[in-house]
Amino acid sequence: MKFRIPATLAACFLAAGIGLSATAHAQGAKSVSTQSVGQAAKGEKSVSTTELDPQSAAVKERFQQRFSGMNVTTVRRTPYGLFEVQLGMDLIYTDEGVTWVMEGPLIDAATRRDVTRESQEKLSAVTFDQLPLDLAIKQVKGNGSRKVAIFEDPNCGYCKQLRKTLEDVDNLTVYTFLYPILSPDSKVKVRNVWCAKDQGNTWDDWMLRGKTPPNADCDVPEDKLLELGQQLMVRGTPTLFFADGSRISGALPLDQLKARLN
Repeated sequence: MKFRIPATLAACFLAAGIGLSATAHAQGAKSVSTQSVGQAAKGEKSVSTTELDPQSAAVKERFQQRFSGMNVTTVRRTPYGLFEVQLGMDLIYTDEGVTWVMEGPLIDAATRRDVTRESQEKLSAVTFDQLPLDLAIKQVKGNGSRKVAIFEDPNCGYCKQLRKTLEDVDNLTVYTFLYPILSPDSKVKVRNVWCAKDQGNTWDDWMLRGKTPPNADCDVPEDKLLELGQQLMVRGTPTLFFADGSRISGALPLDQLKARLN
């Protein structure tokens, strides 16, 4: 069996003089994005140890002593005898003495719940109506009663796959945040789509039918779109935000997508 840990997280641990055992992260565990490791989200305050219970406060202090370059947002007890350490939007686990660190999904064996994913979904929840929807391309199908906001790159294959799946969903309002992060050409396509007379149709022509957007020129709020994605910790495309505040990344199968929308 092969094991791995994210490169940046591992580098922080090694720089502190502590090597992680390969058993800390089993195959199949999710890699944590390193864009925000050790960083609190913009506008987010690090939690003071005075706001924690004594044991959690002590764990936070020990962790910061061992890994001085990593900013601990907060520490929480779990029902499993472990402590959940939050680094920005990332979660890792340790014991009370901080003698070991584990990165990867924590699974409740009795219920098969992915406890880590549930925690991350709570941390990343966004009030849908507070999204700056004026920066998005709005498309309405049917009565538009169901809503989803999606961060997409025009050169993202999974985004195109998701778009095809959305064809089978009715009564839906889609807000598309153009998010050009994959290549310089992505920025060109985003400009041509944003500046088109019919943004939605031009986007669909490209994502569904492979028709290259014709050249167009205007002021594109690219910096605002990229800043918004960074604030929301959007680490890849597609990233979907649902009306209930939850989010998920990737091209969901139709049944899972409908379950989220309903």
